[in-house]
Amino acid sequence: MIMRHTVIFGYLERHPEIRNRAIMNIVIPMAGLGKRLRPHTLTTAKPLLPIAGKPIVHRLVEDIVAVCTQPVQQIGFVIHPSFGSQVEADLKAVARAVGAEGRIYYQEQALGISHAVLQAAEILTGPVIVAFADTLFKANFSLDTSSDGVIWVQQVKDPSQFGVVKLNARGEITELVEKPANFVSDLAIIGIYFFKDGAFLRREMQYLIDNNIREKGEYQFTSALVRMKEHGAIFRPGQVEEWLDCGNKDAMVETNARYLEFLKDRNLIAASVRVLNSVVIPPCFIGDKVVLEHSVIGPHVSIGNGTVIRNSRVRNSIIQEHCSLSNANLDNSMLGNFVNFDAPPQDLSLGDYSTNR
Repeated sequence: MIMRHTVIFGYLERHPEIRNRAIMNIVIPMAGLGKRLRPHTLTTAKPLLPIAGKPIVHRLVEDIVAVCTQPVQQIGFVIHPSFGSQVEADLKAVARAVGAEGRIYYQEQALGISHAVLQAAEILTGPVIVAFADTLFKANFSLDTSSDGVIWVQQVKDPSQFGVVKLNARGEITELVEKPANFVSDLAIIGIYFFKDGAFLRREMQYLIDNNIREKGEYQFTSALVRMKEHGAIFRPGQVEEWLDCGNKDAMVETNARYLEFLKDRNLIAASVRVLNSVVIPPCFIGDKVVLEHSVIGPHVSIGNGTVIRNSRVRNSIIQEHCSLSNANLDNSMLGNFVNFDAPPQDLSLGDYSTNR
């Protein structure tokens, strides 16, 4: 693996010259409805929920671009048709922010990752990265694009809950095993993959569809990778420093805290914020036109645009846009957009437009 020490967060801001060269494509399957994050996903697609002031999928795309040795030409977002036109517009804006073209593809039925990725078949050409939209990471390497494929992994304490890879003495992946009952390896697959030849991947996924090869009713991605290996592909691991989950409320809040720590040397407080007899304990993200009155905010708090917080203590929480909070004492909490709240709970998960009086 080619190693280079690179801090990935904010890389694009420091290296604007990479934005307009087009070489690699990215496919992000994200058609799931995010049921584990309800009520927040009832009105907002899960990948568009914010982490430190930016949608999860925006953070993911930035992180991937930062470890690529080539910039990105097209990003294909595979979504459910029910997500709507505004989500599609937001995703295309995410692609534009890294100098790429955003393309929207649909998966109407949950038939597995191979089926989802294959919806973006037209951009599965040349070098391709496939990344799941609820995976964020921190890494200090540059992607080795000379390999047939790279499967990004992280050491975990309990590998029985994950797909894992087994390596030989040359550092090549010899096995891919889903949730092994007996110990195979502690290198868990985190859901980000590089393929030197996207057409090779496309053919093997199409073979699964054409021959109706399913496991547990779905066309599994691992099955396509195994077929690629059987036809000569050599995969190597890309190990990350930190793997951040966004699967449920508690995980989102923890990931938000970790990102704020990564970004703590930057000014994450908008110039339009009004701080009246209040204290902000960094690191925090505070968006445009936020008002803080008689409150203590932080550490590890993200507050969206237009929110007003009065007479409150907030720590380790995500509060989205245009909320109104009074007399609150929040910790390990996540509030949606347009929440009106006046009460003293300690642990919250409120969806958009909630009101408590």
